[in-house]
Amino acid sequence: MKKIYLFLLFFIAGSAFAVAQELKTDISVHDPVMIRQDSTYYVFSTGWGISVWSSKDMLHWKQEKPVFAQVPQWTVDSIPGFKNHIWAPDISYYNGMYYLYYAVSAFGKNTSCIGVAINKTLNPADSAFKWIDKGIIIESRPGKDNWNAIDPNLITDKNGTPYLAFGSFWEGLKIVRLKKDRLSIDEDQNKLITLASRQKDASATANMPSVDGNPVDAGGNAIEAPFIFRKGAYFYLFASIDYCCKGPKSTYKMIVGRSKKLLGPYVDENNIPMQHGGGTIVLAGDKNWYGVGHNAVCNFNGTDYLIFHGYDAADRGISKLRIEKLSWKKGWPVVASIAAK
Repeated sequence: MKKIYLFLLFFIAGSAFAVAQELKTDISVHDPVMIRQDSTYYVFSTGWGISVWSSKDMLHWKQEKPVFAQVPQWTVDSIPGFKNHIWAPDISYYNGMYYLYYAVSAFGKNTSCIGVAINKTLNPADSAFKWIDKGIIIESRPGKDNWNAIDPNLITDKNGTPYLAFGSFWEGLKIVRLKKDRLSIDEDQNKLITLASRQKDASATANMPSVDGNPVDAGGNAIEAPFIFRKGAYFYLFASIDYCCKGPKSTYKMIVGRSKKLLGPYVDENNIPMQHGGGTIVLAGDKNWYGVGHNAVCNFNGTDYLIFHGYDAADRGISKLRIEKLSWKKGWPVVASIAAK
């Protein structure tokens, strides 16, 4: 009996250790977005096959299997040499289905595509769990398009019409109307409006010197990762400016503008249009975080949260998940923890 008791004791301790090993409070992600199904929070982020994490409390995270075990064939056909490292997913729920938009690209080029996959549930234990890829939504090509089809974000206007905001460098951030089923675009992609740019003069990016059809430094227009959040009478356009992905040399920061119309124009607190270099700083790097950016905004139980990644100065500049509460002052978002200081 003593041997059985000791065995059970070791088994329980070992099981507890295994669970402790699964759950992490300090996870490395890039470009996170979050959603909740029932009592579980899910984070999707850039990674091999799209990285997925789950949590019951937004503190302790378990890594789930990636969305795609194998690369969808269309991505290889569209992006020469693509190896299933998928960027900047965006998750939303509509009409009984979850829609996961994602980007595939050749780094430093606008040889890029945005695709979408759907699922009835986010719970891997559910018998209905299965990601079904629906292919390309929109694509950009060097020498043809002066914008970059990455960093998608799904948003609906006040009438429920779906749109996809996207973009990185080149001419800046764009938006395209989708068909009702959210699986294809519903307008001419050659006539898309620009939501935001770091260039005060829109012609600056159009006339940049290029190599093999790609502007030097992607046009020098360091803006990307649009996320539009509706609050009260306004749509708020969040974006990331300057440079990510450089560890201790990262200069990433988040900006915001607002508009009463989804298609803009968006202006900052000084009434400067985001189309012409405007944007109010929401959060920037400091001594603890070299750079912060690529955010989403979520509301859970009446509280707004800013979801983003930051480059941890205490851990070699590794990119980590950060979740901060948002407060609102005079109609503008403020990171609550910063505002309290």
